[in-house]
Amino acid sequence: MEAKAVARYIRMSPRKVRQVVDIIRGRSVEEAINLLHFTTKRGSSPVEKVLRSAVANAMNKEEASKLELEDLFVKTICVDQGPTMRRYNPGPMGRANLIRKRFCHITVVVSDEPVTH
Repeated sequence: MEAKAVARYIRMSPRKVRQVVDIIRGRSVEEAINLLHFTTKRGSSPVEKVLRSAVANAMNKEEASKLELEDLFVKTICVDQGPTMRRYNPGPMGRANLIRKRFCHITVVVSDEPVTH
């Protein structure tokens, strides 16, 4: 049994969030939440929020009446690039320097079967 949660338009660079996501891929949900809670990277809080949402979605499914938190594993987790806001700063000699403010989409799928690589 699988459950999915998606957070879209997170105001953070996908590259930075992928560093956090790589830590918890394939782990049990309990272990993943503990790792995210004590990780000092800024991307850990939105990833933890999406993971908790996926767990809540799994618990609220009809066929999940006997499901426990210890039984769940992070099956797939991915970070995709969202839109990019473009802003300009003044540069030297009257030029404009481009600033890219990137967004990302985080997708988490939890399952009750352990992930084997």
